[in-house]
Amino acid sequence: MAGYSNTPLYRKLGIKPGHRVALLDAPAGFAGNLDGLPEGVAVRPGLAAGAPTDVIVLFVTERHVLQTRLDEVRRGMAQDGGFWVAWPKRASKVPTDVTEDVVREVALPTGLVDNKVCAIDEIWSGLRLVIRREHRIPAVR
Repeated sequence: MAGYSNTPLYRKLGIKPGHRVALLDAPAGFAGNLDGLPEGVAVRPGLAAGAPTDVIVLFVTERHVLQTRLDEVRRGMAQDGGFWVAWPKRASKVPTDVTEDVVREVALPTGLVDNKVCAIDEIWSGLRLVIRREHRIPAVR
């Protein structure tokens, strides 16, 4: 279990049975932190063309990378999906120009809203973004 609680990381990230998960620019071996995934979860290192992704985690150390990848990630998200932006904690000493405030400055004007924050592990913090309800495209039935 990663982080500072007894809650498994997959639960902190909101990963549920059958979810499609994309880990973008994840550190080597990071997927190993997702022990005990629920049944039917598919984890990929990228976004799947034509298949909306339920949980996306993008690891960034530079603001311009977040700005560059945001449209791609937004297009790949399920309408009710979660998009986690992970950045190095200040205490990690990993060079970065990304903070929680920077993530909000970049993402909120695009129709996303933040609704959760968590310690992903000793190095990474995460902010969960979702598509604002009024911007979601209703599912076709």
